[in-house]
Amino acid sequence: MRNILLFAFVVITSFLNAQHTISGTFSPAKDFTWVIAYQIKPGTQAYIADTAVEDGRFTLQIPANAPSGTYRLVYAVPQEEFYFDVIYNGKENVQLAFDARQGISFMSSEENKIFHSYFKEVTGVKQEFMDFYSSGNSDKEVYGKLTEKLEAVQTSYEQGTEGMIVHNFVKANRPYIPTEYETTESYWQHKKENFFEYLDVKNTVLQASGFLTEKLTSYVFTPVSAEKVSKAATERTLQENIKTVHGQLKETAPLYQMHVFHTLWNKATSNGFDDTADFIFTSYLKDLATATNNQKIITDIETNNRLRVGAKAPEITWKDGDATKRLSDLEDAECYVVIFWSSTCSHCLRELPPLHKKLANYKNVKVLAVGLEENESTWKTESAKLSHFEHALALGKWDSEYVKTYAIQRTPTYYVLDSDKRILATPQSDRSLVEFLNN
Repeated sequence: MRNILLFAFVVITSFLNAQHTISGTFSPAKDFTWVIAYQIKPGTQAYIADTAVEDGRFTLQIPANAPSGTYRLVYAVPQEEFYFDVIYNGKENVQLAFDARQGISFMSSEENKIFHSYFKEVTGVKQEFMDFYSSGNSDKEVYGKLTEKLEAVQTSYEQGTEGMIVHNFVKANRPYIPTEYETTESYWQHKKENFFEYLDVKNTVLQASGFLTEKLTSYVFTPVSAEKVSKAATERTLQENIKTVHGQLKETAPLYQMHVFHTLWNKATSNGFDDTADFIFTSYLKDLATATNNQKIITDIETNNRLRVGAKAPEITWKDGDATKRLSDLEDAECYVVIFWSSTCSHCLRELPPLHKKLANYKNVKVLAVGLEENESTWKTESAKLSHFEHALALGKWDSEYVKTYAIQRTPTYYVLDSDKRILATPQSDRSLVEFLNN
C-alpha cells in the first residue's frame, strides 16, 4: 500500500511540475471577459486552452503535453485583429500584463522578456539610422559609431540567446549593417538586396509565428525609394517583390505558402492595389488553395473581386408585367442605388419609408429595390408604399441567386452604382447611404 501511495505521489508531482500557466492581467478590466490560447503552426493554428477573465485577471492552464512555440492569445472578435503572441517554451510560467493602450509587458518568462527587449533596443538603434539620414547628416565618424552600436546590440543578443526559442527570431532579424558610409538610396537598396541573408524561411519555428509573415509582408510593401512614382509603377514593383517571395518559399509546405500569399492578398486589397491582388490570386493563391483543399478562400476572393469598388455590378433581371427588365438597361441617372430588402423584415419596414421620402428629392438618382421574398402577397402591399423605387421580386428569399451573387448577409443591404453600373460604395446603413450621396 505504501508503494502504491508513493507511486501516486510521484506521478502527481511530475504532472504538476510539467504543467505550466500563462497568466496575467487585462486593462481596462471591464473591457475583457474571455481569452483563448492557440498554438501557431505553419499556416494555421490549434486550440490549446481558454478561460474567463475575471476583474481583469486570467490564468490559462497549459496542458503538460502542449508543445513549445509561439502561442496566440485572442481576447475579442474578430480574432485576426484582437490578439497578441507569446513564446511558450514548456519550461517556465508566463506572467504578463496587457493594456489596450500601452500594449504588453512581462513580469516572468525570460524568453518573452528578451524577445521584447531585443526588438525594442534594435529598433531604437535602427531609428537612429533613419534620423541620421533624414537630418541630412553626412558625418562618417558618427555613421561609423552607429554601425558599431548596431553590430554590438545584435551580436550581444545572438550570443546571449543560444539554446533559446527566441534565438531563432534574433538571428533571423539581423539587420543590414553597412561596412562603410552609404547614401540614403544606397542604404535602402542594399538593405533590400540583403533582406534574405539571415531570414531562413524554411525555419518552422519562424513559420509557426507571426514574425516571418510580417517580415515577408514588409519586404513586399516597403518602398526602397523616397521618390514618388505612379500607382501602376508601384504595382509593378510590388509584383516583382511577390515573385521574389515566391522564389524564397518554393521549398516550404503549400499550407504555409497559402497563408503567406493570402496575407499579401489581404494587404494588397486593403491598400487598393487591385491589380496586385489579382496577380497574387491568379498566379499563386488559387492553385495553393486548391492544393490544400481550401475552397472557401477561393470563393471569398471571387466574391470580393465581383463586388469590389470599380467592378461592374452583377446583372439583375425581373419581370414587369410581360416585359423583362435588367439593371444594365436602366437609364437617365447619374447614380443608381440597389437595395436588397424583404417585406417581412421589420428593420426594413422601419428604415425604408423615411429613406424613400429622402431619396425622392435626388433627381439624378434611381433606386432599384430587390425584394427577397418567400411569396408575392406581402411584397406587393409593402412595395406599393415605396412608389418612387423600381421594384424587382426575387423569390426564394435567402435561397435567391442574388443572395450569393451580391453576398447578402442582412437586409437591407445597399449598393451605390455610377452611371455605367459600376460599384461606387456599399454603405452599411441608410444614414451612411445619404451621407455618401451628399458628398
